[in-house]
Amino acid sequence: MKIARLLVAAAFMLGLLLPFGTIVQAQGDIVDVAAADGRFTTLVTAVQAAGLEDALRGEGPLTVFAPTDDAFARLPEGTVEALLDDIPTLTDILLYHVVSGQVMAADVVELTSAETLQGDSISITVENGRVFLNKDVEVIITDVEASNGVIHVIDAVLLPPAAEEAHTELPAVGVAPEAMGPSLILLAPLGAAAAGAAGLWARRKFRG
Repeated sequence: MKIARLLVAAAFMLGLLLPFGTIVQAQGDIVDVAAADGRFTTLVTAVQAAGLEDALRGEGPLTVFAPTDDAFARLPEGTVEALLDDIPTLTDILLYHVVSGQVMAADVVELTSAETLQGDSISITVENGRVFLNKDVEVIITDVEASNGVIHVIDAVLLPPAAEEAHTELPAVGVAPEAMGPSLILLAPLGAAAAGAAGLWARRKFRG
């Protein structure tokens, strides 16, 4: 098992498990690198709207599991619009994609879980040379380094346990329950006061 995990880590670092291509390495912090790539427009916009940009530009180090724009585009129609005012859920979801410390691919495959800055943990499994978070979200690009941490790209969005349990209430705001999967996310603009509070709380977590 140890040898198998080492082989997976080596394959990750060599780019052998990256069917969706690679990212051209940009200089700068996590926000700079994500923005420069062009495939994380939704994520970057959400981070800025939530008032978390300064936190992700801080010293770190941080590890971000970043969904692509394509991942967000696969969400059920109307999900974002229905939850635009759900600020606590939005903030939790954003922080659920961030782990304290610089966790490289070689480290990820040695873990079975990782605690996020939201407070809950994500599970990590290795199956047939592929790495999955929470069973069904695949890590497709790894070790995109920034000055204050590292980005691993994922093919779907992650949902914290509390939000996942609450998703059964979504039909009341126009989203059919059969359309909801285990990895839904909402990203929406936050009010200035709430964004400031969320940003302050996150910065304390990041630097702690």
